[in-house]
Amino acid sequence: MERIEALINYYTTHDEDIRLSTRRGSVEFLTTVHYIERYLKHGMRLLEIGAGTGRYSHYFARNGYSVDAVELMECNIDVFKQNTKDGESITIQQGDAIDLSNIVSDKYDITLLLGPMYHLYNENDKLSALSEAIRVTKKDGIIFVAYCNNDISVYHFGFLRQGFKGGEYDHLIDFETFKLDSTPKEVFTLYRKKEIDELMSHFKAERLHYVGSDMLTRFIAGSVDEMDDDTFEMYMRFHFCICEREDMVGASNHMLDIFRKL
Repeated sequence: MERIEALINYYTTHDEDIRLSTRRGSVEFLTTVHYIERYLKHGMRLLEIGAGTGRYSHYFARNGYSVDAVELMECNIDVFKQNTKDGESITIQQGDAIDLSNIVSDKYDITLLLGPMYHLYNENDKLSALSEAIRVTKKDGIIFVAYCNNDISVYHFGFLRQGFKGGEYDHLIDFETFKLDSTPKEVFTLYRKKEIDELMSHFKAERLHYVGSDMLTRFIAGSVDEMDDDTFEMYMRFHFCICEREDMVGASNHMLDIFRKL
């Protein structure tokens, strides 16, 4: 219940609908869409778990795909419904990523889990969310899972915002390894690739891509927002050159793990 209350407080006070629509936010959106479209084929059915206000779900529904969406927060569902246009083959239901028992197994060609892993605070819930996403996906289907990066948060929260001062968060910080812990109060759970690999070791899956979906965009957000169209196009070309490079992918605020169900 503490998790749900924290999420209600966060999502009723933050404009989730606008986050991916800014130029800085569009880097993450365009990257995720780019990789999804590499695996989309005519007639495929998609499930988005933790759909928020529906930026991805509506995008693919408006491009001719059948999309089912699950979202926990009623405030997001209200906006999702408001954003639905005539002609979209789309559904939305309230539900929690850790329990999709009302959805049959092996149903979807592509499953998106682009937000729930941000807000799960113990190992069992994380494994449940991944397990459910895999279960409802067809054999050989593709699952996309998004995570927030621990170490970019160290830079941003710890140093830029001086979060290491004052001692308020010392109980959540290992000052030897700089691994940050989270509770529902902090809202966001943070990961390193090693931890994602350990989670995925529980499942029969083949990793296809591990992507830095926005790289260092957060740190130059003002400059990105001010780019003209030609410069932004070049920025995205550079981004796609580096976003899977092993020596670069750790420098990303968000990571996208893409794998095939075996």
